[in-house]
Amino acid sequence: MRIVLLHMPWGAIDVPSLALGILHTAAARAGHRVEVRYANLDFVDWAAGNADFGADDYQYFAEKSYFQGAGDWAFAGALYGDDGDGDDGDGDHGSADDADFAGYFEYLTANGASEREIALTRAVRTIAPAFIARLVEELAADPPDLVGFTTTFQQNTASLAAARLLKQRCPQVRTVFGGANCDGPQGAALHRNFSFLDYVVRGEAEAAFPALLAGGDLSAIPGLCWRDDSGTSTANAMARRPLPPAAILRPRYDGFFERLDASVAAGWVDPKLVLEGSRGCWWGEKHHCTFCGLNGSSMEFRSKPPADFLAELLALVERHQLLDVYVVDNILDMGYFDTVLKSLAELPVDLRLHFEIKANLRRHQFQLLGDSGAAQVQPGIESLSSRVLRIMDKGVTGCQNVRALRDAQSAGVSVTWNYLYGFPGEQPADYESVIRQLPVLHHLDPPTGAGRIAIERFSPYFDRPELGFAITRPAFQYRATYRLPESELAELAYVFTAPPRGIDGGLAERLSAAVDTWLERFPDSRLSYRDAGGRITLVNTRPGYDWRAVELADPVELAVFRLLAQPRSAAALAAKTPGGAAAVEPVLERFTALGLLFHDGDSFLQVAVESDNQVLMRMRHRHGPTAVSPRAEEVLDAVTTG
Repeated sequence: MRIVLLHMPWGAIDVPSLALGILHTAAARAGHRVEVRYANLDFVDWAAGNADFGADDYQYFAEKSYFQGAGDWAFAGALYGDDGDGDDGDGDHGSADDADFAGYFEYLTANGASEREIALTRAVRTIAPAFIARLVEELAADPPDLVGFTTTFQQNTASLAAARLLKQRCPQVRTVFGGANCDGPQGAALHRNFSFLDYVVRGEAEAAFPALLAGGDLSAIPGLCWRDDSGTSTANAMARRPLPPAAILRPRYDGFFERLDASVAAGWVDPKLVLEGSRGCWWGEKHHCTFCGLNGSSMEFRSKPPADFLAELLALVERHQLLDVYVVDNILDMGYFDTVLKSLAELPVDLRLHFEIKANLRRHQFQLLGDSGAAQVQPGIESLSSRVLRIMDKGVTGCQNVRALRDAQSAGVSVTWNYLYGFPGEQPADYESVIRQLPVLHHLDPPTGAGRIAIERFSPYFDRPELGFAITRPAFQYRATYRLPESELAELAYVFTAPPRGIDGGLAERLSAAVDTWLERFPDSRLSYRDAGGRITLVNTRPGYDWRAVELADPVELAVFRLLAQPRSAAALAAKTPGGAAAVEPVLERFTALGLLFHDGDSFLQVAVESDNQVLMRMRHRHGPTAVSPRAEEVLDAVTTG
């Protein structure tokens, strides 16, 4: 069988598709001829050649506007047509008009879109049908037996538009959908409402996709959506257990990097490899973070044996001659520290790795990450308030999160994170204290922004309204994009609206402004120390503090500073310090005045970074971010097989 696997806009353009790489392996092993086509890069070249379209424009749709759905809205015209032709049996329950457009643009504006972004969104919607027509024309010139689409985040309507037109041109070509947008009820809704989809694979596809290709009893394939002889959609029950690690296949990325090299996008991005060592979340199995829906229907944690993961990583690096590697695991297997990371640290290879970790790691663990080549980590910090973190069920404290920022920088590892708010039960005091103290932290990696949480399918906030959100309906962008009844949108949607909870808009604006100030001041802010035994020398360039160098030589000050490498209460410090509380209290007051301490609840933490060449870590903030944005992180987090 000849198979074409399509990666549509707005998939990431700096990495190959992990999902399609795995399906390539699975189908090729079964004896099929497979081509992976990066139609996202085709779109980049087509758009850049026909309009003023650049890297920031693609990023707007792929990442920045995800929670407003601009990427899917832009291809909705290609899916439905805006000529008012009514319901044609393919899910079209009406047509778009100027009022619909105006309503959506008002929605974008209310959510921070600029006039240029509004114009860009409309312009892409205008040109998208021509791109889809060209793509399908090329496929129809030599039609394969089957075309598979992976759809994650804002790839839905571009994929649907291509599948619809392909089915019209080549009815004999079978169409298959899979990916994170097809998990659980979402996949069943897609199949039920769009009759040009022959099959939808829900969940992990390493076994389901080859079984589909082999033919036979479709009702026996877990998670598969298919049609009987009458055309009625049938959704098989999802698999009861996730795949074991041994069944998680290595991806094949044949052709991606050559295609990227030939694309205008080669001048926009630095290519990276992408792979996984595990699926699920070992923390989420015990304590599911209340706002997180990224693991979908499969939370159970399973990881590849360390030797297998290491061999896969090194084989991909050697094959593709790339050192930048994005590991998409939702959380790093703690067993990899003494195995994979130690082995990587001993190799004469200058890898640049990205991992997601839990924020309560200790200093030596951050050092091992740095020594192994981890240039960037995402610790899931989300807040610096212990009380809010307890509401999230994160299993860390505010001081532990600040410690992670400090220790990562000491180890030469960059941190990427977001500040979230809007949790039921949070109080203004949870933010007032943090906002007051942010100037203390201006030398540490700032969050990329602050934002109110969204209600995501599969999260505890979605599944358990008693936690504080009475979910009303799918987010507005789904009504603006899909011409479906509300009941079907409720099954298709991933993001939902609910009455806002937590802090009000005024305090949220103050938090966002304080974060913006942090981002502005970070490149030129420094707070470091050198411990020479009998004295500790501190150097400061943070704008909020007017001192440049301070030396600690008093024995009590030295003891307190060293003890505060870990979060401690004043009482705990007094118990461990000569002179007790009477000696400790003035030291804490002096350290606070100097901006050396972060205070949360009854705990204190010293925030100075071990003296090293940390200035180079600020280059990306001075000259433009080379690290991924929060949405890109979520897109890669959510890459699932299929």
